[in-house]
Amino acid sequence: MSDPVSGCTEPRTAVTEPEVEALVRGICFKTGPPRTVGVEVEWLVHELRGPQLPVTPERLEAAYAALRTVPLRSALTVEPGGQLELSSPPATSLMECVDTVSADLDAVRAELREHDLGLLGIGHDPWHAPRRFLREPRYEAMETCLDRTGPAGRAMMCTSASVQVCLDAGYEEPGPLGHVRRWWLAHQLGAVLLAAFANSPLAGHEPTGWLSTRQLRWVQIGAGRAGAPVLDADPRGTWARHVLDAPVMCVRQDGGPWHVPRGLTFRDWTRSGAPRPPTRDDLDYHISTLFPPVRPRGHLELRMLDAQPGEDGWIVPLAVTTALFDDPEAAETAYRTVKPLAERAGALPAPHNPLWLDAARYGLADPEMHEVAVACFAAALRALPRLGASTAVTDAVAAFRDRYVIRGRCPADDLLDRQRGNGRRPHGKDPRT
Repeated sequence: MSDPVSGCTEPRTAVTEPEVEALVRGICFKTGPPRTVGVEVEWLVHELRGPQLPVTPERLEAAYAALRTVPLRSALTVEPGGQLELSSPPATSLMECVDTVSADLDAVRAELREHDLGLLGIGHDPWHAPRRFLREPRYEAMETCLDRTGPAGRAMMCTSASVQVCLDAGYEEPGPLGHVRRWWLAHQLGAVLLAAFANSPLAGHEPTGWLSTRQLRWVQIGAGRAGAPVLDADPRGTWARHVLDAPVMCVRQDGGPWHVPRGLTFRDWTRSGAPRPPTRDDLDYHISTLFPPVRPRGHLELRMLDAQPGEDGWIVPLAVTTALFDDPEAAETAYRTVKPLAERAGALPAPHNPLWLDAARYGLADPEMHEVAVACFAAALRALPRLGASTAVTDAVAAFRDRYVIRGRCPADDLLDRQRGNGRRPHGKDPRT
């Protein structure tokens, strides 16, 4: 949501519908050998003396002003509700990415402690109602647009946090590291990763009935804004059509509030030219307002993972995801393992199909999801040494596997256990039966 975007700048050269399709095809899948990895980590900011206490906007502003003076390699941005995000630069290895973000987080935490604030890794604020911190035209327009589909948009903007893993699109040629395979795998294995790392079962102090309430909010926002395109053998073409047929969130203006149209797709906009003709800059901005679980931006941005508990919890989903996509042997294992499970998705795109809905609601209590997750974590653990992962990173993945995956649990279960006074729901069977 905090994508850097430009304003309304001159000159404004209108783009046609064929030009838009060609541009999207050219910029969203840049193929080649998978060489780089990145991560975006979002955090809720809380009072050190008690995470349930609200932080005033004045204190957040003072802390963020101080943070902007701290030298970091990662880009530091603020989400609409005051959540903090660090976006790593592209790294040439998993460990380079881990080391860079770890050092930056140490510096950020040290500065926040000076303001009696800390970072909380959880996918959805379990206590506070949505409260918008940023008052920029982008977020005024976003709120107006998303309010039309209900309260989920405000919750997504202001009370959610994630770990987003960024990987190269892959080779042009077919195979385990080909871009067509990786696109497909991201949408099928993505549901398993969502289930394994679900960490947001509460809202308003109460269980929501979903282990990933954050993912539930994305579903509630609707397919036009937060859905994936239909999968086929031409990711470039399907994504280009999806961009053209997606609703325009807003038309930016140089002065005054931005126009928030109803039912205007980008395709409609190129054809009508009203309220003004769209430009290349408008196209870039439009793409930044689409929030599918996998977003192609030259590379693949995997957006389905809840923020994780602990100072270093984010490292585990980063390591597992990188291993399952960038190690050829692990990628082939993941593909073969998840393929039967993918039949549950049916014809509906993610995250609105049964596979993704079950992942968000039941996590690894779903027996088939559990079986696939166990196999994929085993493949990731075999692959991590080949990717140069440190012993500490490999041990962290193994510990997560033993604590959660083997037992059919996810971090959300810990939160529910505490909520229920250590009562536990049974695992090893489908809770729907």
